[in-house]
Amino acid sequence: MAANRGEIAVRIIQGAEELGLQTVAIYGFEDRHSAHRWGADESFLLPAASTPVNSYLDIPSIIKIAKENHIDAIHPGYGFLSESADFARACKEAGI
Repeated sequence: MAANRGEIAVRIIQGAEELGLQTVAIYGFEDRHSAHRWGADESFLLPAASTPVNSYLDIPSIIKIAKENHIDAIHPGYGFLSESADFARACKEAGI
């Protein structure tokens, strides 16, 4: 799962495809027409948040989407969750 948006998520998805992996994107409502959503094998809408960026910072929702859809890896890209110890901890606790 690419836990990012825009060009960063597109590059994560392309890299995963080159490795023969199934790809998953998450997206906020404002990004529903973005390339990263349509370039992945599957995509899931994040819950609404106070700003478009805050959707991508909703750790419990991202973990919930991953668990409900049997996703075993999440790539945070850079920015957003990439430096979040809380996110790393949540992934570990969820077995991701």
